[in-house]
Amino acid sequence: MARMSGRLSGQRSRTSLSLAGLMACLAALLVSTGVIYLYVDSLQGAAEQAGYPQTSCRPGHFKISNMKSCAAWLQCAQVRADVRPLKLIGQGAVKKVYLAEWSGQKVALCRLASQDYLEDFLHGLGMLQALQDTAVVQLVGLCAEDHSFVTEYHPHGSLLNLEGVFAQEQHQFHDTWQIRLRLALDYVSILHFLHNSPAGRRVMCDSNSLEKTLSQFLLTSDFRLVVNDLDALPKVDVGGGLLVKCGHQELTGDFVAPEQLWPFGNKPFSDDLMPGYDEKTDIWKVPDVTRFIMGGVRGGDLVHFHLFQVHNECKREEPKLRPSALDVLRVYRSVYSIMVRDALKSRDAL
Repeated sequence: MARMSGRLSGQRSRTSLSLAGLMACLAALLVSTGVIYLYVDSLQGAAEQAGYPQTSCRPGHFKISNMKSCAAWLQCAQVRADVRPLKLIGQGAVKKVYLAEWSGQKVALCRLASQDYLEDFLHGLGMLQALQDTAVVQLVGLCAEDHSFVTEYHPHGSLLNLEGVFAQEQHQFHDTWQIRLRLALDYVSILHFLHNSPAGRRVMCDSNSLEKTLSQFLLTSDFRLVVNDLDALPKVDVGGGLLVKCGHQELTGDFVAPEQLWPFGNKPFSDDLMPGYDEKTDIWKVPDVTRFIMGGVRGGDLVHFHLFQVHNECKREEPKLRPSALDVLRVYRSVYSIMVRDALKSRDAL
């Protein structure tokens, strides 16, 4: 009896040791996975900050959906013959956008809406050609003669639709602070790209309201952002004395930066007298856009707490005192990494 009791005790001891070993292995696996995740994320961040090329196709080529290799941009003959419009899905002052089909793929066909905005349309097309990057919607084809071009189609539509997309049952599990903060990271990363683009320092002028700003970005199927509307991207060269003015009408409201407001009190507005400004107008708007992106998601309050200081700096009245897009991006990346690390620690403690 004593020997049997001893054997049972030994078995329980070995079982306990095995369970303890298994739990230790699982904990180590979780920690190592988190470390690898953060390491890969930091490598990607370093690559983006260094300006490494991020596109998978060489210039003048594209690859969308399930295409296995890159193809050259479609030219006029192909756009006319092979791109079939299905229905109108959007229209602004500059262009009409159609859901279309090409070679069994859904694409977006953009056509000039009014000859009054031909210059804006051609500017946007030129920017699309010059700025192809993962930060920008993919150009599929163009026909300048017909005032039309084709881009990749993103069924979720613009960033304006974010809450509606997350409300859909099949996407509710994506509605986390991690996904939303990553979208905010994408937004700031796009600003950094535009402010340091191959075509010079560019300012997002189609951003005089929150709604207009959100409409410039598309939400991809894997919940990332790409900038889509490049019709109003004037160039800034502060050293060369080249500043911008977003339109020729007086701007009002709290969303636009202070330097975009008419500075001469009750004196009638004059476009000739209105001072120019630079890309720091985009920085002023970052906190408002991020607040929209984060919504009321669980964990969002902690994100706002971590971003409080940099958002205060973005809202400085003096443009020169605001951080650059890269400065903001570094803070966002740091906050994202810290919060992911803390979440892993909390999980390990359970």
